[in-house]
Amino acid sequence: MTALPKLRMKADDFLAWAMRQPGGRRCELADGEIVAMSPERAGHTRVKHRIWLSLRNALREGRCDCEAFGDGFSVRIDERTVYEPDALVRCGQPIADDAIETSDPVVVIEVASPSSQALDTGAKLDGYFRLPSVRHYLIVSGKDRTVIHHDRGQDGRIETRVIRSGPLALDPPGVVVQVETFFED
Repeated sequence: MTALPKLRMKADDFLAWAMRQPGGRRCELADGEIVAMSPERAGHTRVKHRIWLSLRNALREGRCDCEAFGDGFSVRIDERTVYEPDALVRCGQPIADDAIETSDPVVVIEVASPSSQALDTGAKLDGYFRLPSVRHYLIVSGKDRTVIHHDRGQDGRIETRVIRSGPLALDPPGVVVQVETFFED
């Protein structure tokens, strides 16, 4: 990610500004500063779409009262930070069709890239877990075919494990996905 000219703003102003940007220009707000998101390579896009599909299918099979969102839906961390994860799961009442953000995801996923790795493993890890609803934060590496699963338990403690294959339990919302489905057709 690269920084745009130092234009400081709050989340509401940022979201209104972002909606007016030309198609294809995507940004996030990090501590009040607009950060442009780098263009994506085909492999990155394939992985994030496979993740969304795997989550959607698992939620349907589990008959969960949850929805998987793909890239493009924002997560408001606070009044100075709005991230746009590669995928997320939100549970509860359906969100309005015209909504552009949520602040209550249960699962958040970032697909790591060279330009985002430091942010994904640092500020975003901290930021996402500031939201009480977040129980799982996955950092996925398409290159290494691994998932780093940060899991907040009932006691609030965050445990981390690296998964290369097999089942990945996400409870809540109470589903299991096969890690291989993130990387294969």
